[in-house]
Amino acid sequence: MLKFITRMQIARRLLLAFLLTAVIPGIVIAVLGFTFFRAQTERSQVIRTNISAFKSATTAGTYLPDLNALLITTYLEQYQSHPLIEKNQLTIDQQHIQETTRLFDTEAKHYQKNYELLTSPRMRTTYNVLKYNHLDPTLPDQQQRDLDTVLKKSWPAYLAAQNQVLDAINKKESSTHVHDLVTQANVAYLPLENQWDEITNISEKISIRMVTTNTTQTNQIVFLTLIAFFGTIMLVTAIGYIAYRSITVPLHHLALLTRRIARGDTDARAAITTRDEIYLVALSMNAMLDNIVDLMQQAQKQRDQLQAQIEKLIAEVNGIGEGDLRVQAEVGDNALGILGDSFNYMIEELGSLVVRVKMVSGRVTGSTTTILKSMTQLVETDSNQLQQIATASAEVEQMAASSRKVAERSQVLFDVARIARHDAQLGREAVEQALEEMSRINVNVQSTAGKVHNLGEHSREIDEIIEVISSIAHQTNRLALDAAIQAAMAGENGKGFGAVAADIRRLAERTKDQANLITRVVRSIREEIGTLAISMQDTEQEASMGTSLTQEASVALESIFTAVEHQAKEIEHINRMVAQQLKSSSSVVKIMQNVATTTKQSSSSTRDASQHVERLAQQVEQLRSSVEAFKLREGHIYQVPKTNVNIDWNLEAESILTISGSFRTVSATLRPIQDTNSTSTSGIYFAPPESADDYSAYARSQSHHEENGPDWQSIPQSERWLPVHQKNSAEKTQDSGVSNSR
Repeated sequence: MLKFITRMQIARRLLLAFLLTAVIPGIVIAVLGFTFFRAQTERSQVIRTNISAFKSATTAGTYLPDLNALLITTYLEQYQSHPLIEKNQLTIDQQHIQETTRLFDTEAKHYQKNYELLTSPRMRTTYNVLKYNHLDPTLPDQQQRDLDTVLKKSWPAYLAAQNQVLDAINKKESSTHVHDLVTQANVAYLPLENQWDEITNISEKISIRMVTTNTTQTNQIVFLTLIAFFGTIMLVTAIGYIAYRSITVPLHHLALLTRRIARGDTDARAAITTRDEIYLVALSMNAMLDNIVDLMQQAQKQRDQLQAQIEKLIAEVNGIGEGDLRVQAEVGDNALGILGDSFNYMIEELGSLVVRVKMVSGRVTGSTTTILKSMTQLVETDSNQLQQIATASAEVEQMAASSRKVAERSQVLFDVARIARHDAQLGREAVEQALEEMSRINVNVQSTAGKVHNLGEHSREIDEIIEVISSIAHQTNRLALDAAIQAAMAGENGKGFGAVAADIRRLAERTKDQANLITRVVRSIREEIGTLAISMQDTEQEASMGTSLTQEASVALESIFTAVEHQAKEIEHINRMVAQQLKSSSSVVKIMQNVATTTKQSSSSTRDASQHVERLAQQVEQLRSSVEAFKLREGHIYQVPKTNVNIDWNLEAESILTISGSFRTVSATLRPIQDTNSTSTSGIYFAPPESADDYSAYARSQSHHEENGPDWQSIPQSERWLPVHQKNSAEKTQDSGVSNSR
């Protein structure tokens, strides 16, 4: 079986394992679920049936007390409580008794038919549970005996006793006889009630037993479920282990094989006996190892051949490290031949680079000399500007100090003007208040004059009234005198009237004296009022004059305030202008300081740049000295890229600055070949011999090159930038069938 599994494909093997691990738990779960659902259904049905049985027994048990109570009530109503009760009530009571009797009889028979354990089909499951679980097996027999006793003995006996009582009541028999019959009925009722209560208790016990039994069954189902669960896990684990071993063991062999190969063991081979995908991988790895061994042997042969060619190439180009650019490598059709051609091209490019470095060093030397002169002039100009800026800064600072003093004086003058304007404003307000006070005084004086005039008029009225009072007093005195005379003439009878007349006379005299006194006082008051009126007139005239003078002073002060206000505004305007001038002077001072700082920085930067230029000249001289170590081939044309920069080829020797700062002659070793149709410098340069002894040979070769050299116009545009030997090499390469990638 295991061999059959190992010969299957891995995909089918995994699919089979997956199906087994999925189907087996599904079947187990389905069986357990069906069993549990069926058990739960049966349990629910049994519990409902027993509850219905208990309910039916309880319902029937409630009818018996009602039936006995109705019988006793009927007896009492007929013979004790109401001897003259109507016949209709007896009929109603008998109907109730018959109805209750019918209900009990029906319910008891229904209980026997549907809920008796030994005979009812509905209770068959309950009976089997009690029987097979050994849960009180006497209950079914006891229930059957009690039902038979009730329905065949106790209930018929009670019905007979009940009917006798009802017949005796209907026949109107004696109370004693009926009482005896009722007693017999009660005697028959007691065993009936006890036996039915026993049946109800049996139903209750059965219900309790069913609930307990169903709980036990549930525990059994749970136990079986756990057993099935762990069994399924073990089965699935076994299937997974078999699948795991069938895959991992060959993979482990392959892993060991790869480790041996990684350690360099090329003799290792995979030994897999299965016929799955891993077996195919093992065959492929074995074939790959065989091919690798063959390739390694071929690579070893090629490496030996290549080593020999490389040693030969190294020997040919060994002089490059010493600066000799006159060497050339052998060119062939193989990879090293291409590499040799690349070395030749590199040597050619190095020669061109040396030529370009020499050319650029000359140009840089001239440029640095010019820049250094310009920077020296710029430094001198900056020094002069710094002196001028320092002088201007001093003058501007003096001007700023003067402006500051003027601003301070103008500020003092502005404060004085502001105080004067404030004082003038206070004076104007005081004059206005004085004018208002003089107006109020004039009004008060006029009002007082009117009141004094009214007081004089009232004094004249008082004088007239006093004259009237004096006249009345005089008349009263005369009348009192006449009355006294008449009383004296009357004798004794007129004594009392004479005393009264004397009193009246005295009062009249006093009144007259007081009136004269008041007249004198009023006259004095009138004289003072006249004097006061004259004074009030003078005061009114003076108040009017003071009001006029105050108005004139107000007009004069208004003119003064207007002049002071105008002066204050002008002074404020002057103060603002002076402040603006002071601000501008401060700004100019700051600007001059910034200009001085900037100029100093520029001068410092220029000096630094001059130093950098000197260092650049030194580095260029070092670079030129370095490239002098390279040896170029005599009479060879080197490639130099075109440039649009105009090159002065007639540089004077005196204009070139050396490292030491002195001037010396620098020999020119380059000569451009000019394009007759182009204004720019061409990129082909001729390098003459470096030896002074070969100068004559160099001149002859140069003359020969100019006479017999290639015509510039005849050279194609694509080949103008190739060296001569490069062009010949390219032609040879095309003839040999080897493509030159450059």
